[in-house]
Amino acid sequence: MFELIKPGIQYDFVGKRYLWIGISLIAIIGTGVLFFTKGLNYGIDFTGGAEVYLKMKNGWEISKVRDLLEKENIRGLRIQQVGDAQAGEFIVRAQGDEKTLNEVAKQVEGGLLKQMKTGDFEIQKVDIVGPAAGGTLRKRGFTAMLYALLVILGYVAFRFDVRYAPGAVIALIHDSVVVMGIFILTDRQFDLTILAAILALIGYSNNDTIIVFDRVRETLQIHPKMDIAQAVNRSINETLGRTLVTSLCTFIVCFALWMFGGSVLENFAFTLMVGIVVGTYSSIFIASSLVIEMTRYRARRTSYGKNLASAKS
Repeated sequence: MFELIKPGIQYDFVGKRYLWIGISLIAIIGTGVLFFTKGLNYGIDFTGGAEVYLKMKNGWEISKVRDLLEKENIRGLRIQQVGDAQAGEFIVRAQGDEKTLNEVAKQVEGGLLKQMKTGDFEIQKVDIVGPAAGGTLRKRGFTAMLYALLVILGYVAFRFDVRYAPGAVIALIHDSVVVMGIFILTDRQFDLTILAAILALIGYSNNDTIIVFDRVRETLQIHPKMDIAQAVNRSINETLGRTLVTSLCTFIVCFALWMFGGSVLENFAFTLMVGIVVGTYSSIFIASSLVIEMTRYRARRTSYGKNLASAKS
């Protein structure tokens, strides 16, 4: 049977945990600096914009429509094909303020008329998302992320122990922040689709972390006197093959979507690919390391309480 990791191999993952925690802290602080200086490149879902629904009677390909409209310098231009390629239906999205949003349809129409006749296409409808509505969506989107993290915090504390919950949630926050930092660095557009991808990654990464935590708990039940660092390191090694195979298979699927899914799925698949790598890293190096620190902190508190009680008596 094929085995990616041979049984019995013991890598010292927790021996340099402070180095990994330090690297992650630098990444989080760097993302914070970028967020407040450069900021995310929000899409029209969050900033406001216009959606123009087109029907092309000649069955044009999306690449030809994109090449034509890019010459019009339409701000935040994004084109999505709707339905079958032969249907010739597209959604043209553009950013703008309240004064220019109503001009987007005219820009689209003017660009198409440079190479087409009036009867060759039809603007079926124009939807406008105002800046106020976009701001509300942005606020609700980040609130949804916060609620997801709080629910996971409660679940892990109930399912395992309060020692495990902070590590799981901090690792998920780490994953979300690092992914957003990469989006700022690459200047990719951040919209509701990307937010949905990050929420999916929160669940995916948490599942990976839970597998490791479950093995840590099993190991401590079998060897109750084993040091927590040794138990965690042993558990990571025992689940390493499963973690890498699962992450690799998921990554290959997302890579295929990124390569062949077209521009509509490109950023979504890119988010998943980055998130899978970061989530696998955090499950092995961050969440598990924080379990060690929380367990030792709790042991010190218990020891201090006993010593204080003995001194008083």
